[in-house]
Amino acid sequence: MTGLPWDASYQDELAPWDVGRPQQAIVRLGTAGGFTGAVLDAGCGSGENALYVAALGFSVLGVDVAETALAIARAKAAERAIAAEFVAADALRLERLARRFETVLDCGLFHTFDADERPEYVASLASATVPGGTLYVLCFSDNGPDTGPHPVSREELTAAFDSGNGWKVIAIEPDRLDTRYHDNGAPAWLATVERVRYRGSRS
Repeated sequence: MTGLPWDASYQDELAPWDVGRPQQAIVRLGTAGGFTGAVLDAGCGSGENALYVAALGFSVLGVDVAETALAIARAKAAERAIAAEFVAADALRLERLARRFETVLDCGLFHTFDADERPEYVASLASATVPGGTLYVLCFSDNGPDTGPHPVSREELTAAFDSGNGWKVIAIEPDRLDTRYHDNGAPAWLATVERVRYRGSRS
């Protein structure tokens, strides 16, 4: 992923998914105590979700391939005096971070990968998540009218995180994903997935 197509989305006008605030689903997770330990925001964009979580007192790293989005996120962090780190990284190569996180957030990234890319992405997420850690995936769903682009079925989401690849699906619930083109958000899934603890394994 070169990042160039994504970067262009932030250069001339606001990207469709950049709503200028954290996603409501993420706020609910934060209110419910859903975040623990160090947090990774994969595909952080201009940083609203990462900054929200960091403001709760967590150590947060936001990664993206769009350098313009990262510059915007850093500027927001400085303006709001919130300690959050933003770096350029390929979501398909998260092992290169050489860091592991207790909570990983994917807000609007999973549905951008096609079926052939998903196993690689899921493995990449595993490389950055501690055993027993939690992954939250908020993605467009095919459940209802006025869906966003590249909607994902519950079956596709479940298949991506089956027990044979280091993950266990805890829950997949209907939700909404806010965009600039949906007054009440687009239909979405909020998946809670656990990184499996392998007995006798450190990975």
